[in-house]
Amino acid sequence: MTAAPAPVVVTGTGTDVGKTIATAALAALARSAGLDTGICKPIQTGLHPGEPGDADEAARLSGVRRVLEVRRLPDPLAPETAARVAGLPQSTLEELLGPIRRWLGEPSGPVSATSRLDLVEGAGGVLVRLGTDLTILDLALALDAPVIVVTRAGLGTLSDTELTVRAIEAAGLRCAGIVIGSWPNDPDLAERSNLEDLPRLTGVPVLGRVPQGAGALSPTEFTRDAAQWFHDDLFDALR
Repeated sequence: MTAAPAPVVVTGTGTDVGKTIATAALAALARSAGLDTGICKPIQTGLHPGEPGDADEAARLSGVRRVLEVRRLPDPLAPETAARVAGLPQSTLEELLGPIRRWLGEPSGPVSATSRLDLVEGAGGVLVRLGTDLTILDLALALDAPVIVVTRAGLGTLSDTELTVRAIEAAGLRCAGIVIGSWPNDPDLAERSNLEDLPRLTGVPVLGRVPQGAGALSPTEFTRDAAQWFHDDLFDALR
């Protein structure tokens, strides 16, 4: 069996920028393109066992069936803090990598770089600690994965996004591009200007814009509309 291609890591400039809905939209588009698609959430915080997490929501919207959540912590905090508050051991790179690599080795059909897309959604911003001295960048580096940055549309996003892209590149990783996680129906001057300024200042393309409120669509509507939210060369940028 051919080894699975590297997954794509989805990170953000901070909390509540739309990573989960953007991950769902990428997955919906990949499924519509005929790709064997998977969604992974290494650590979910703020939920108890049995409650649907971010990976479940992304899978519900996109129709993806191959889903992995590696670890869950009960308090709505950064993973390192959530483990400490709960009196639980800190996550390690090896403990997260093992299940993810096994999951990546379980395709539902023949594997090639053009027939599969696995998405790994981080937690919060790019330097949020998954464990002691462990960030999503360390996980992406171990997986040899390109990174997509989900960012806000409006005023203040330029600095946040440029800092995030610089951190990714400083870690020796490739930022494949930017996705705006919640694009307003009536964008203001700053939001319209950011469409030009984001790629100019970061050096990476804006791959797509997920419309505000997309998460409230039905799975059928969400999957139908996802192709309109991304550039045609999205998959080329990820390879």
